[in-house]
Amino acid sequence: MLQTTLDDVLGRVRARLEQDDISGAVALVEALRPPDQADLFAELGSAAQTALLPKLDPGDSADILEELEDDEAARLIDSLTGAERARIVDEMEPDEAADLLAELDEAQVDDILSRLEDPNEVRPLLVHPKDSAGGLMTSSHLALRRRMTVADALATIRALKPDSEEIYHLFVVDQYGRLCGDITFRQLVMADAYALLSEVMDPEVIFVPVGVDQEEVARIVARYDLLALPVVDESGLLVGVITVDDVIDVLVEEATEDIQRLGASEPLDKPYLETTPLTVFRKRIGWLLLLFVTETLTGTVLRHFEAALSTVVSLAFFIPLLIGTGGNAGSQTTSTIIRALALGEMDKKNLLKPLWHELKVGFILGVGMGIVAYIRALLWHTGSGVALTVSLTIFVIVLWANVLGAVLPLLAHKLKIDPTVVSGPAMTTLVDATGLFIYFTVAGIVLSL
Repeated sequence: MLQTTLDDVLGRVRARLEQDDISGAVALVEALRPPDQADLFAELGSAAQTALLPKLDPGDSADILEELEDDEAARLIDSLTGAERARIVDEMEPDEAADLLAELDEAQVDDILSRLEDPNEVRPLLVHPKDSAGGLMTSSHLALRRRMTVADALATIRALKPDSEEIYHLFVVDQYGRLCGDITFRQLVMADAYALLSEVMDPEVIFVPVGVDQEEVARIVARYDLLALPVVDESGLLVGVITVDDVIDVLVEEATEDIQRLGASEPLDKPYLETTPLTVFRKRIGWLLLLFVTETLTGTVLRHFEAALSTVVSLAFFIPLLIGTGGNAGSQTTSTIIRALALGEMDKKNLLKPLWHELKVGFILGVGMGIVAYIRALLWHTGSGVALTVSLTIFVIVLWANVLGAVLPLLAHKLKIDPTVVSGPAMTTLVDATGLFIYFTVAGIVLSL
């Protein structure tokens, strides 16, 4: 229903633009909510976007740029005059403005900063990496003094009129600006009007240093159910606040990257349909070639055991079954381990514990799969020798795949490599080659080949 409405508005906006009715098109856009405005803008051509953006209310233009991808927003800003750029960037949240300016060249950044009403809200954020706590935080936050009374704090809030996302969780600083506590707005309203904030605040405030990675930030916010997370510098000074809406964006971004890596592909920098085929090719070809070369090991193993295959042809019947089962078992393990690492469910100092855990799981799975494989092989009338070979191989392959599926992501994590790069197709390809070697080795022992 919503998409139908947006499509209808999009058609009407295009009709207004064709009639040179800019004010009518602007009215239609401004009647939408910011996410819908951004979706509509993404469907318009460059000329229409450039014509509309400076005519919109600066607040609406800022909301649209905040919703768009940073490079797309930078392209739109680049088409405007210096005064128009500054007028819109001035309305953006400082952290969103910093992300946008990071996509522009130095001369444009300096020009925009020189025109802003308060450039010091944005300038400090430009020095921090985009994927750190400093890159996520906003410097526009309300800090209360611990020697304030509750009545003074409420009066300050009324005077400054902060955004709604800044008011639910308030942070308290000392005379030097060092973070020393926090208090919820509800606690503030319910407290005695003449009590000092130092008496009613919670001194055990959760915070992060400015250089912490965004994944750790998201983990902390999720673990403690926070609406806002303060960021401090090396001296303990409160330099910014990360709000939960920014953390949601991080979670979506990190999950997208992990899912793309699970398929043995480099993460895309833009939405899928906005990425050119050539860019997608570059993101995929490296891993695809590596997996292709690795997969040739399977052919090498088959050639090495060609004599065994020609002696007992029925062994070939079970090759897809065996390597497929091994790859599936390994993928199950890697996905479980990677997710547990992402959620911080493992003790990073004792990585042998998950390995031992998966060893036991692999043993139980291997026994179960081995029994089923033995019965299935007998039903194919291959003889008890081949059935026993298949059964033992399934047991060993499942056990091996579980161990390998646990070791590789744990080793990658230890070496500070994203564990998702060793999962999915990479894991399956490795298990294929080693699984065949195990199969023919067991066959040689059981069938005396």
